[in-house]
Amino acid sequence: MTASQEYFEEKAKIDLLLNQGYTITKVTENLDGATVVFEAANQRNQEVLLIETADARKYFSSIMVSLQKNLTLAE
Repeated sequence: MTASQEYFEEKAKIDLLLNQGYTITKVTENLDGATVVFEAANQRNQEVLLIETADARKYFSSIMVSLQKNLTLAE
């Protein structure tokens, strides 16, 4: 599988969870990539993804920064 295919698959998984109402609650970086924990709004469901591609790691990081900026502006 090419790096771009891996990126698009990881991006699709991230987008699916975010569109289902999950939020990123924890990120742990290691040599294998990033372990990203998503929680549903009711905090009963939790999904964990291992994000290995650099582009997908940049993608979820940009989402987190954007959400943080929106929260700061709302205050």
